[in-house]
Amino acid sequence: MNPKISDFGLARSVGGNETEANTNKVVGTYGYIAPEYAIDGLYSVKSDVFSFGVMVLEIVSGKRNKGFCHPDHKQNLLGHAWRLFTEGRSSEIIAESIVESCNFSEVLRSIHIGLLCVQRSPRDRPSMSTVVMMLGSESELPQPKEPGFFTTRDAGKATSSSTQSKVSANEVTMTQLEAR
Repeated sequence: MNPKISDFGLARSVGGNETEANTNKVVGTYGYIAPEYAIDGLYSVKSDVFSFGVMVLEIVSGKRNKGFCHPDHKQNLLGHAWRLFTEGRSSEIIAESIVESCNFSEVLRSIHIGLLCVQRSPRDRPSMSTVVMMLGSESELPQPKEPGFFTTRDAGKATSSSTQSKVSANEVTMTQLEAR
């Protein structure tokens, strides 16, 4: 029962005493993989923090990051959550199924923490122990920076939902993903 760095099956490629590594092959679940791992094959404990942040935003919104495409701006869940946060409208991402029964301030705090976890630079992301402390306290949270990268669908090129463009926040990289 020793936890390892992982993204749903990635743990098999990391030794028990390693905290970061450089891989030759990127494996993991798209939508949860940290940008530095997806682009450069570099992963660390902060890669797990990114995956955790994605899951927090998925739980709060009731939507999956992969496959989500907002009709107004074509961004995935991370981009949509970031947009709402910067506009002071984070409450709009809360799933209708929980909005009536949830502790509103705790859910807004969870969104804020989720965005801190998916920041572009691993250095900017909190450690998991810090995340646990933030979740269990009411202390003031730092302002998050823009997410590492988020997907924008290109309606002009895509003919089905299986084709999408991945765009980094700094617009340096672009990868076209297509189903097999």
